[in-house]
Amino acid sequence: MELRVTESSENELSIEIVGEDHTFMNVLKGALLEHNDVSAATYDMNPEQSGGQTDPILTIKTEGDVEPLDALEEAAGDVRSKTAAFRDAFEAAI
Repeated sequence: MELRVTESSENELSIEIVGEDHTFMNVLKGALLEHNDVSAATYDMNPEQSGGQTDPILTIKTEGDVEPLDALEEAAGDVRSKTAAFRDAFEAAI
């Protein structure tokens, strides 16, 4: 997975996630929004309004002392844990 930071400040981060689609982005956005310190998490992949950009750009806004990159790392870990739990439950069911 290739990541490109497009904008970064103390409480806001925009990062392009190359090669991903709505499926992954919705899961990641949902995991980010579960955290109390994340005030907003959105993504855009609209080529007509973005000058031909087709890879999603995730934007994270945080509150307080939490940096957006730390929130992203924690949310990615949550997705990994939930995926592993689902895989284990699925394997146990078959």
